[in-house]
Amino acid sequence: MTEDLRTVVALVRARHPDAVIAVAGESMGGAVAVAAFASDRPPAADRLVLLAPAVWGWSSQPFSYRASLWAAARLMGSTALEPPDWAVRDIRASDNLVELLRMGRDPDMIFATRFDALAGLVDLMETASRDLGRTRVPTALFYGTHDQIIEDEPMALALERAGEPPNLRTAFYEDGWHLLNRDRQALRVYGDVAAFLRDPAAPFPSGAPPVPAK
Repeated sequence: MTEDLRTVVALVRARHPDAVIAVAGESMGGAVAVAAFASDRPPAADRLVLLAPAVWGWSSQPFSYRASLWAAARLMGSTALEPPDWAVRDIRASDNLVELLRMGRDPDMIFATRFDALAGLVDLMETASRDLGRTRVPTALFYGTHDQIIEDEPMALALERAGEPPNLRTAFYEDGWHLLNRDRQALRVYGDVAAFLRDPAAPFPSGAPPVPAK
């Protein structure tokens, strides 16, 4: 996926050599973007926008989760299962119920996932958690108080590991959930993203504070 991102950005750069090119990554897409931009071959883009990036890697998960997924990926890697209802019924990705219904009815949504794919995703999220501070382009990370997909402890760990690089800014939304660009307060996020694209050093119009360290 990181190579796909490099290819897409290279094609856009070739067609628009003088444009300001930004990459926006949401959730797993944010993890892919961090992995690509922190690598030795970062995409040829000028800005990086991370919307609730997936940073719930191995080091952020309880031992029981790590051990069971490690074993399942090796013993039943090709088996695809949907998560049981009891495990997900109280987890919401957004306060936008219309959007959640639309996603639930989308025929392209993937609900059953292979164990080896899940392990690969956790590998990717671990890379994102460890390498967040190594991106070299102006980077803005947006995160919501009510995110139940990427919870606050993994996010705090990723930001602690990142330190305080001069190119990284964050914004914390009291009414934000995981799907920040589809939540009911999404217009605030869009406004902050637009301001960042125009000037990476400009204040966020929403006045959102930085993501707290703890």
